[in-house]
Amino acid sequence: MHLRAEFPERIVCLTEETTETLYLLGEERRIVGISGFTVRPARARREKPKVSAFTSANIERIVELKPDLVLGFSDLQADIAACLIRAGIEVHVFNHRTVGQILRMIAVLGGMIGCEAKAAALIADLAAGLAAVSARAAALARRPRVYFEEWDTPQISAIAWVSELIGIAGGEDCFAELARESLGRNRIIADPLEVPRRAPDIILGSWCGKKFRPERVAARTGWGEIPAVRNGFVREIKSAIILQPGPAALTAGVRALQEVIEEWALR
Repeated sequence: MHLRAEFPERIVCLTEETTETLYLLGEERRIVGISGFTVRPARARREKPKVSAFTSANIERIVELKPDLVLGFSDLQADIAACLIRAGIEVHVFNHRTVGQILRMIAVLGGMIGCEAKAAALIADLAAGLAAVSARAAALARRPRVYFEEWDTPQISAIAWVSELIGIAGGEDCFAELARESLGRNRIIADPLEVPRRAPDIILGSWCGKKFRPERVAARTGWGEIPAVRNGFVREIKSAIILQPGPAALTAGVRALQEVIEEWALR
């Protein structure tokens, strides 16, 4: 008797990063359902049924798809995961928050589907891209102080992978000490005037799916003399490329960060 491991062939991805990773691995045929918030790759929205938001999901529809694996992310999807587990479905919830953990997520996902070599090649490619960004940043004559705002009411600063990518791209996160906190509520800036006190050279906004409004940031009480506001460096980084802890952040996201930082450095 020759027994072989059985790998998942019908996968539901409740967030974008695992969907994008499976497409990059050439294993998109396994995906039978995705999040409605998925934008990368664009073809996924045309090819795959949408079965969830972020904190809610169509449990009956997911069960009907008969997945042999559902992939989620973070404590915010714990209730969805619990419902699916009670329905007898295998669920894996990632909770990666740093650049290194994003790479680990890709390795783990590759192992779960029997594609370790493909995953290792993708990780090597992503790591090489980040190394190239870092080498380019090393040539900058000066490094700007960067305030990254993930949400505006209340003001929430950058999560760990975003903070790390700011550093890789050539900047210094003004609130690096808060980036270590995985939960958004622990990254709230209680005193809005703390931002002016830290005098960022660049303000980057990515309001988690909501349009960033630079003029509203500039109009905040006490913010008019912040170097970033004075010099016109209040910019948006699209949430789709920076707030998903996956390949998008390590490619398009870090390049968008570096573009603004280099523009500032050349001024």
